[in-house]
Amino acid sequence: MRLDVKGIVNTPGGGVEFNEELDFSDVDFGGVCPAVRPVSVVGAVRNIAGMLRLTADVDTTLSCVCDRCAAAFDKPFHLSIERLLASELEDETNDDILLLDDGAFELSELVREAFILNMDTKTLCREDCKGLCSGCGANLNVEACRCQKETDPRWAALRELL
Repeated sequence: MRLDVKGIVNTPGGGVEFNEELDFSDVDFGGVCPAVRPVSVVGAVRNIAGMLRLTADVDTTLSCVCDRCAAAFDKPFHLSIERLLASELEDETNDDILLLDDGAFELSELVREAFILNMDTKTLCREDCKGLCSGCGANLNVEACRCQKETDPRWAALRELL
């Protein structure tokens, strides 16, 4: 979605609001596409003392698989974006300022980039996930390990006493 802000570039106090739903179902992250639901983007561009400031809230629910226990779960995703916009740059190395193209910019590309850069590299169904047993494959969050513990043969005589 191309957002035109020409009307507020020279209007201190002016603003342009937006409320969009974007489709990021094609964003491949680690071999899966977690954004199976629409991504809601709500925000505004405001001219504050001659500076254009973009603020946006990005919300969706991601379909994830736990990296420890391989259980499927849904995870809420929220991201706040703040960027400055300019018609021209004085310092070409400044990545914090988004350059306008004829008074407009691609909102969907900006949000897509921020979305990808803020994805978790490791997803867990819960913070205290115990994972899977490496021996029997049991999900340790649900059941106990079924592995037979091997005992040291030096202790076998004591086990027979029990």
